[in-house]
Formats: sequence, C-alpha cells, structure tokens
Amino acid sequence: MAVNEGDVLRALEGLALPQGGTLVSADMLRGLTIESGVVRFIIEARDPEQARALEGVRRAAEDLVTGLPGVTQAQVLLTAHAPSSPGAGAATQGPARLPGVTRIVAIASGKGGVGKSTVSANLAVALAAQGRRVGLLDADIYGPSQPRMMGVSQRPSSPDGKVILPLQAHGVTMMSIGLILKEPEEAVVWRGAMLTGALEQLLTQVRWGTLDVLVVDMPPGTGDIQLTLSQKFALDAAVIVSTPQDVALLDARKALRAFETMNVPVAGLIENMSTHICPKCGHEEHIFGEGGVRAEAERLGLPFLGELPLSLEVRRSGDAGAPIAATDSPLAAAYARLARDLVAAGLG
Repeated sequence: MAVNEGDVLRALEGLALPQGGTLVSADMLRGLTIESGVVRFIIEARDPEQARALEGVRRAAEDLVTGLPGVTQAQVLLTAHAPSSPGAGAATQGPARLPGVTRIVAIASGKGGVGKSTVSANLAVALAAQGRRVGLLDADIYGPSQPRMMGVSQRPSSPDGKVILPLQAHGVTMMSIGLILKEPEEAVVWRGAMLTGALEQLLTQVRWGTLDVLVVDMPPGTGDIQLTLSQKFALDAAVIVSTPQDVALLDARKALRAFETMNVPVAGLIENMSTHICPKCGHEEHIFGEGGVRAEAERLGLPFLGELPLSLEVRRSGDAGAPIAATDSPLAAAYARLARDLVAAGLG
C-alpha cells in the first residue's frame, strides 16, 4: 500500500510538541516529499535554540513515519531561521555569524568539472599547514567529494543528539553530507527545501569550534545552496575557479554576477588546469587554452590569484585521500602560494 501526504500529516498530528500543539498545527513542516516509499521533510524552528530543543521531536517524527505502512525510509531534517541581530525584527534580520568562525570563504564555479573541490581541499590543507585554524564544509549536497579527497570515511558522532562533532584530517576540521549518508554511492534526491535545510544543519549544528577561516566547497552553478549561504550567513568572500576555456569562462561570469547580486565580495579568480607538463619529456601544453582567466580578471578589475596545473599526481593524491598540499611534492608550492595570498588579503 502506497503512503500519501495525508497519511504522513495525520500521523504527525499525534506527535505533541513540548510547548503544546503539533508540528502540523504549528506550521513547522517544510518540503514534504514521498518518492518510492521514502518520506522526506524538514522541521523548521523559529531559531537555533528552539531547534536544539526539538531534536527529540525530530527523532520521534522519523521513527513514527518510518513505522507507517508503505514507508521504507524516513529522512527528517531540523533547521532554524538565522538569529536576528540585537534589536532587529524578523523583517530586518541579516546574515548570521557562526560562533567562533572568523571568516567564511566560498570556493565556487559556474560549472562542474573545473576542479573546484580539488582546489577547496588543497587550499584548506595549505592554510592549515601555515598555522591557520581551518574548517572545510562540503556544501555540494548532490555530489559530495570531500570525504574521498580528505581520506575520511567514519561517521560523525552526536553525543547529546543536538550537536554534530566534525572530523579531522590533515589539520583541517571537516564536514560533509557524504559522511552522514548510509552508503558512499547513495544518491541524494532532494528538492530545494531539503537542500537548504541540510546546508543550514551542517553550518549551525556542527560544532566547528574556533576557526580562522571556514572554506566552503560550493556546488557548481547559482542555485539554492548559493542563495541560502549568501542570504542567511555572513559570507566574507567568494573565490571563483575556472579553466581557461571559453565555455568555462562563460559560466564563471554567471557565478561572478550572482555573487555581486547577493552583495558578496569576490576575492579573485583562479585558473585551474592551466597547463600540463608531460612527466616523461617535459613538454608543456595548454590543453584548455592559455591565459583566459587572467585576462578575465584583468577585464573585471579583480585579483588574479594564480594558475594551478593539470596533473595526474594531483588527481591520484585526491583519489587516495592525501591532498597534494599535504605532501612534499613540488606541486604543493602552488597551493602554498595561494594560501599565503589569501592570508595576506585578510581572508585566511
């Protein structure tokens, strides 16, 4: 027997809230979807304090819905509105600062396949190697790759059921939705509300501790994740990664304009896969073109943060969970320079 939305809502009407009423009567349910017996929805609290108090309700709701006929799995997220500044009403609340986190820097791209996640992992490791307290958030909910690149596979713990303890790798505090999924190959089939709810949980319920910088590996494009991060959290800067080829630069321009629209400063552009040097003969070849990102940065009056090579060694290191920046390879120097430049710019 297939379960429907009415079945789920009727079941949740029987689950009382600590303050009285139910999730349904209090209008706290968002993004309810049912796909092939899998029920997903978000419980939206008014603020982080209420969200912490409702963790038991979230678990109870998940268990209750899982027990319904026709339900094979229930996934319930708990999220909250960002706290408003002192004296501000709901209509004027602005982006929230994460406690203990000095800066948040997003590593973004207009399209996939330009090496943005590789840059994020290596930049985080390079910053940590220079004595910075660094966090790495994998915000690519659909395609989380940081667990593999950072060599982390264990699930994070939550001793009190309220906060999530992040994991450590190569001197970096890191968190990814990929560490919560039951299987690395599990597909995330979520609509926008589920995506943004997951992002808010990863930011507000993870105990990040004291960080100089939180590096956020963004998904490609200009969608819900970018909008939520920019509007609800105090994002200090974005760094745009692109290859030199024209099609990548077209999408990079879209990402730039999106951050400008959301009043997020762009710290500069990185040209990834800039050149390839044959390890056998030493021949250098610009496979994706030459100098396109530098020229674009100059045209826009933005800093050009450097060129990163296309290298089999970098790819193998990422696949092995040992970012090249954590090794003594000569290629680590490029990421070290990038990290120094961001520190000098006040973003590391």
